[in-house]
Amino acid sequence: MIRIVREAPAEAGAREALLDLALGKRRRKKSSERLRENRLPADGLSFSAKLGNGRLVGTLRLWHISADANRPTLLLGPLAVHPAYQKRGIGSALMFEAIASAKARGDRAVILVGDEPYYRRFGFSNALTSGLHMPGPFERHRLLALELVPGALADAHGLITAAGEIAPQAPQKSTGIAGKSLTSRIRRAS
Repeated sequence: MIRIVREAPAEAGAREALLDLALGKRRRKKSSERLRENRLPADGLSFSAKLGNGRLVGTLRLWHISADANRPTLLLGPLAVHPAYQKRGIGSALMFEAIASAKARGDRAVILVGDEPYYRRFGFSNALTSGLHMPGPFERHRLLALELVPGALADAHGLITAAGEIAPQAPQKSTGIAGKSLTSRIRRAS
């Protein structure tokens, strides 16, 4: 039996391994990744699909972005299911949970980059994104949107930008030398 639950912080390593397995390491080079980079997902909108034994087999997150100058929107992705568990409805269950949760919170629209034939069943299309563009290369026909509130993306145009909370940065290793860089200290000592 598969359960869809809120993602736990302790799952970070398992989630990254699942994403690499299901999507490959090239996923990090995509334009949508630039919008997620150094940011936290939207609070309460990260989901995991787990087996009865707790094993992670699916993941989906939503992120705060802005569609054009000042239009708060969510970015969906990545959605991934372990290859051994695909074609069992896990991705659909994650999608329905994410969309229902975003709508219940009062979010207005969701954008993603993906295969229109798959995402059409959830109401996504590229009809609302013709005036929008990503920061970097993307395939126009794969930029899809779903309005949770009718008219939320009406006449949207311009650059999609990152928004939301910035992730805390890992502390840098200290050199034990305060005030100047290690390189400048070595140069002066020589």
